[in-house]
Amino acid sequence: MAPADEELIAFRTPKGIYCYKVMPFELKNADAIYQRAMQRIFDDMLHKNVECYVDDLVVKSNKRENHFHDLKKVFERLRRYQLKMNPSKCAFGVISGKFLGFIVQQRGIEIEQVKIDAILRMPKS
Repeated sequence: MAPADEELIAFRTPKGIYCYKVMPFELKNADAIYQRAMQRIFDDMLHKNVECYVDDLVVKSNKRENHFHDLKKVFERLRRYQLKMNPSKCAFGVISGKFLGFIVQQRGIEIEQVKIDAILRMPKS
C-alpha cells in the first residue's frame, strides 16, 4: 500500500488511531485490486507456468528440470514487487496438490472425495 493511502483507511479505537501498512482484504475492492496486480506482475507467465487467483499461486512446469528455473523467475518477480509468501502454506516440487479446493495434478483437475461424498449424502427430493 502506498504510504499516502494509509491515512485513507485509518481507523480509531479507544487506544488510538491505527492505519494499515498493507492492503486488508476486508476492503470492498481489495480482492479485485490484488488480482489485477498479480495479473500485471505475472502477465508473461500466466497460463504458461503460473496460475494465480488473488493470493493463491501455483508454479507449474512441463518438465521437472525446468521447475527450478520457473520457481526462480517467480521468486525474482515476488522480490521485485516486495511480495512475501507464508512458508507454512508453501509446497515445492509436488506432483499434485490442492489449489482453490481442487486437486490439481498432471493429468488434470479433480474434486476432493470429501466433497463428492457430501453431495452423495444429500437428501434426494
